[in-house]
Amino acid sequence: MQETKLDPWGSSRIEDYDKLYSAFGISHFNPLLKRIPSPMRYMRRNIIFGHRDYEGVLDAILGQKKFAVMSGFMPSGEVHLGHKMVMEEIIWHQERGGSAHFAVADMEAHSVRGVSWKDCKKIGDDYILSLIALGFKPSGRIYFQSKDSDVKDLAFELGSEVNFSEMSAIYGLTNEAHVSHMLSAVVQSADILAPQLEKFGGPKPVVIPVGADQDPHIRLTRDIASRARKLTVNSREDHIRIDVKTKDDIDAMKDIERKFKKNKTGLHELHLDIYGAKYEEVAEVADKAEIKIGGYAFTPPSSLYHRFMSGLTGGKMSSSVPESYIALTEPPNDAAAKVRKAKTGGRATAAEQRNLGGVPEECVVYELMLFHLIEDDDKIEDIYKECKGGKRTCDSCKGYAANLVFQFLKKHQDDRENAKRRLKEYGIKYE
Repeated sequence: MQETKLDPWGSSRIEDYDKLYSAFGISHFNPLLKRIPSPMRYMRRNIIFGHRDYEGVLDAILGQKKFAVMSGFMPSGEVHLGHKMVMEEIIWHQERGGSAHFAVADMEAHSVRGVSWKDCKKIGDDYILSLIALGFKPSGRIYFQSKDSDVKDLAFELGSEVNFSEMSAIYGLTNEAHVSHMLSAVVQSADILAPQLEKFGGPKPVVIPVGADQDPHIRLTRDIASRARKLTVNSREDHIRIDVKTKDDIDAMKDIERKFKKNKTGLHELHLDIYGAKYEEVAEVADKAEIKIGGYAFTPPSSLYHRFMSGLTGGKMSSSVPESYIALTEPPNDAAAKVRKAKTGGRATAAEQRNLGGVPEECVVYELMLFHLIEDDDKIEDIYKECKGGKRTCDSCKGYAANLVFQFLKKHQDDRENAKRRLKEYGIKYE
C-alpha cells in the first residue's frame, strides 16, 4: 500500500482524504457544524473536511472571547481561486471577532523557490490587493516576513526548540538541504505563533486555515509551542497539575499556589498540584505567571483543512499549466473561455446525457460553482439534481458558469483597483 505523504513545498496530490484522518490524526469537521452560527459555504459543503483542535476557537467565537486567525501565501505565482479560499476563511473568522493576521511568505519563496526579492514584493502586493478586495478589514495585520522584526526575532527564539533530525522526519529533508530552507520552516512557525505575542494580545486560540498539504507546518508548530512553554498545565483524575521546566522558575509556582490558597495544593520540586479548581481558571493564572517570568505561554495552534479544487483540464491544478486554473487578475473574457473548454462529467452524446444523466462528482465546472460561484445551497443542489437526472446539458452549464466567472472577476478586479487606493489603511506601500 502506498504511503500517504504530505509535502508543503512539493506537488503532492491527495487522492484519498479519508486516509488523512487515520494517518495524521486530523479530526472530522462535520461533527462541529451544528454548533457554528451561519457557517460559511466551505463548511456547509464539506469542502472544509478536517481540523485540529478547532473546538477551542469555536468556544471563543460562541463565548465572544479573544481568538485569532492567521494564514498566508508563498509569493511564487499568480493569485488564483485556490488562494481565494484561504482568504475567505480568514475574512470569515475576522468577521466573527478574531484578530486577523496575513503573511506574505517572501522568505520561504526566496529560499525554497529562488524567487527574487523584487518579484516577491510584486507578487505579494497582488495577493494583498485580492485579500482586501474580498473584504479583509483594516484592523487586521498584513506583513512580509522579511520586513517583520517580530516574526524574525521569534523565529530565532523558536529555533532552539527544533533540530535537523526532526526537520528531516517531518519534511523529508536530506543532508543536501540548505540552512535557509530549514530556517523558512521555523519562520513559518513564528508566523503561526506571533498572534499570541503580548504585542498582539497575548495567549489565545489561533486557527490556521490551510490545504492539507500544509499539515507538516502545523504539526511542527504545535510541538514547538508545547516545548517553548515554561509552565505546562494538565488535568488529572482529581486535580490540576502544573509542571515547571527548571528550578529557576519555581518562584512562579509559588505565586500560583498563593493565588489558590483557598484550595488544597501540593508544591513539589518541579510541579504543583491544585485540587478543587477549574482547569480554565488554573490555565489562565499559569499563562500570566509564565509571561511574568519571560515565557510566551503559547496555546498550540488549531487548524482547518480544505479540499483542493481540481484543475480545469482535469487532474491537479498547476501554476505551470495556465489552462488549469483561473487567476484573479486575468481578463474576464479569457477566464470565461477557459470554463467553456473545461472538463465535465457529461456523457459522450446528448442522448446518453438525457437517458443516463451526468456525473457532477467528476465535473470541474460543477466543482467551480460548488466552491466559488454559487452561494445559495438550494441553487447548487438544483444544478446537481438536474445534471444527475439528465435535464441539464454540459453546454448550458458551461455557459452559465462562464458568465458567473466573468461577472465575479469583473467585480473583483474593480474592487482590487479600489483596494490600491486604500492600502495606506493597512500600512502597505504598493509598488
